[in-house]
Amino acid sequence: MHGEYKVPGGKLVVVDLEVAGGALRDVRVAGDFFLEPDEAILAIDAALEGAPANTDTAGLAARIEAALPDSTVMLGLSAEGVAIAVRRALARATEWSDYDWQLIHEAPQSPALHMALDEVITAEVAAGVRPPTLRVWEWDSPAVIIGSFQSLRNEVDPAGLERHGVDVVRRISGGGAMFAEPSSTITYSLAVPQALVSGLSFADSYAYLDDWVLEALADMGIKAWYQPLNDIATEVGKIAGAAQKRVVGPDGGPGAVLHHVTMAYDIDADKMLEVLRIGKEKMSDKGTRSAKKRVDPLRRQTGLPRQVVIERMIESFRKRHGLARGSVTDAELARAEELVRTKFATPEWTARVP
Repeated sequence: MHGEYKVPGGKLVVVDLEVAGGALRDVRVAGDFFLEPDEAILAIDAALEGAPANTDTAGLAARIEAALPDSTVMLGLSAEGVAIAVRRALARATEWSDYDWQLIHEAPQSPALHMALDEVITAEVAAGVRPPTLRVWEWDSPAVIIGSFQSLRNEVDPAGLERHGVDVVRRISGGGAMFAEPSSTITYSLAVPQALVSGLSFADSYAYLDDWVLEALADMGIKAWYQPLNDIATEVGKIAGAAQKRVVGPDGGPGAVLHHVTMAYDIDADKMLEVLRIGKEKMSDKGTRSAKKRVDPLRRQTGLPRQVVIERMIESFRKRHGLARGSVTDAELARAEELVRTKFATPEWTARVP
């Protein structure tokens, strides 16, 4: 069995192993990380040898840490990263390079249609009729997008929405509310087979699916990192938030994962505070008193036009994983438009949690 895991902000860990009698055998750990002393790599292999195959990530990491020499120095590597690579080998996880990735980047569309397209495209990936897809959104109007389980009345201010002509839509993933304006927001979705994140915890999958964008930001001079559970941050503030939805495949098969991210290219903080109800409790765990200080836009940090930032992100993905230009098919669009009519544009869905 073969497993790979790119440690977020670090290096690639590769594990090859066999399972015999319910235990790990012939374990070999490799990668482009840095490790001192040399014999530490043998200690890692030995620590994993004979471990029960059902040992979880924490248990495997504990075995590794207990076996390492006191003088061990790991750069781009961690015991947890090795353990995750083991779990991915055991789960027979796929890798980014196993797929032919498709890009969808089309003309501006309505907020409700974007919600519907996420559902349709992810369902098609789950069914195996569409390749894994990166979809970069363009907005035709401003919107507040609330999480699947958020209370409508708790999250938005009706007077502010009316004053600024902002729509409210509810997405199928959890997480918090987002304020999006066409020229100030960069949003993308990844619809990927469940096998790509096999062996990863729900939390680890967030960082794993966005490691490519951290490298794209680094190429633009921004040192960013994942701030658990679902924020992308820099030393001067948050720049993005992510959310996920797991979709079961046909007949209960493995299915697919929808992972979407909204990034602040620019932001009208005063308007945001007029349309969103951002409570004191939410601010209390962020270490700041002001919502305005929580977000530091990409425009200020990069000095680049929005379209250039998007183009560089797409090119970074293409260089790492390959990416062919695609489009929403007529059939997909028709299904999405039907979902807008019957679900995403209806009061019943938008106010399903009043």
